[in-house]
Amino acid sequence: MTVREAGRLGGLIGGRKGGLAVKAERGVGFYREIGKLGGQRVRDLIAAGRKLERGSRRVSPRRKTNQLAPNRGV
Repeated sequence: MTVREAGRLGGLIGGRKGGLAVKAERGVGFYREIGKLGGQRVRDLIAAGRKLERGSRRVSPRRKTNQLAPNRGV
């Protein structure tokens, strides 16, 4: 077994053991909760992108502002 193969195998085993430890500690509901939060975040980002896309048609072509970035008053 080469060093590269051993490192890869160790990462696979370690990742599995870590996942099993989290599952034993926090339970299956934890994964459901973080999955819902991730899905909500994606929906919010898509909605924000669509809103920007619709709003960008109304902005004059000479001065475009990034509506997601904070206004720093510069």
